[in-house]
Amino acid sequence: MRWSGLPPLNALLPFEATVRHGSMTVAAQELHVTHGAVSRQVQNLERSLGISLFERQTRALRPTPEARQLAAVVRDALDQIDAAARQISHRTPAGPLTLSCEPTLLMRWLIPRLPDLAVNVPDVTVHLSAGGGPVFFERDNIDLAIRRDDFPFPEKVSRTRLFAERIGPVCRPDLAARLTGAADLTGAALLHTGTRPQAWDDWRRITGMKAEPASQQTLEHFYLTLQAAAADVGVAIAPYAVVRDDLERGQLVAPFGFVLDGTSYHLLSRQPPEQDARVRQLTAWLRAQTSQLETDSDQA
Repeated sequence: MRWSGLPPLNALLPFEATVRHGSMTVAAQELHVTHGAVSRQVQNLERSLGISLFERQTRALRPTPEARQLAAVVRDALDQIDAAARQISHRTPAGPLTLSCEPTLLMRWLIPRLPDLAVNVPDVTVHLSAGGGPVFFERDNIDLAIRRDDFPFPEKVSRTRLFAERIGPVCRPDLAARLTGAADLTGAALLHTGTRPQAWDDWRRITGMKAEPASQQTLEHFYLTLQAAAADVGVAIAPYAVVRDDLERGQLVAPFGFVLDGTSYHLLSRQPPEQDARVRQLTAWLRAQTSQLETDSDQA
């Protein structure tokens, strides 16, 4: 066999995602499989190679140098395969567009704005898909994706910047009334998000505010931590975009405002918007909608 040295190919996607996230749980969420499935594939790969690819610690996985080397090659190969598939594809620019979006942003920001899309872009039908992390247009049969730039985007993917990410603590109004300074967080319960566990640390680093909470709790997704905050379980750290509507309705309060965390959201597409009228119209609508997030400077 020509490629007799190849490792199990079906293990490479779970392995690459685990290296990138440093977490099998997050890798499993991205690939829409179970934690056990990712773990088994990584173990199969380790057995095939005859080496350990991760240093297994109490709360994290640390890729070995060999793992990082292999993951970089796998990532490049996947990018090339994705690009080749797009080049030979002859999908006609008609019918609905499939838009992938990170789950919490999809649920709490995009879906509430669909009535406006139907009124202002009536000729474009959009199918929505929840997803995060790297985008594989052909494999997942999607046309566009909204992603935060916390991972490298493929070079040949068309991208349009939408808005900068702002984060800040949010809670119920009655709890916010008791929080006059960061020191008051010492007596509060802080809610963490499993898909972005470093968010509180990022906020402390950016603002210089330090506090030791009375207790801490981790929920898997932002939409769960925000539901918990609305139920008075504690104080959540949240992106402004996904709580903007809650702030306007007075359901949540941001006692310390929001700060830029250095990342931005982008609209990714397999081809430039000017090559497809549907993509061009949807891109223009999304830019108009997200421009409000950029101009809400009083919330920054």
